[in-house]
Amino acid sequence: MLVSEIKEILDAEILAGEDMLDINIDYGYGCDLMSDVLAFVRHDIILLSGLVHPQVIRTAEMLDINAIAFVRGKKPSSELIRMAKLKNIILLTTKHTLFTACGLLYKNGLEGEEIAHDEDSL
Repeated sequence: MLVSEIKEILDAEILAGEDMLDINIDYGYGCDLMSDVLAFVRHDIILLSGLVHPQVIRTAEMLDINAIAFVRGKKPSSELIRMAKLKNIILLTTKHTLFTACGLLYKNGLEGEEIAHDEDSL
């Protein structure tokens, strides 16, 4: 799914990366715990989160995540937007809750990132 389509589905505002809306995203992942993102994300995703913190940008950079959508109308600081622009990370914000935003994307064909657990570790 193109980022431009995600923007329309979520009725989102682009905060960074306006010139990169033609990037294709294969999966979605909704989470506020960056440790879970680091542990479980393996595919090209859009990260949906209510956490507006520099750690989100750092996590995205480590995992080559191209797009982050902040939910519940959260808007990052100008410093966070600057960080995203320097790292070529697309930032969006939507008024939808995390649950609703993930549901809208899933309903429109974006698959969720599946978490594979080792049975012995549970």
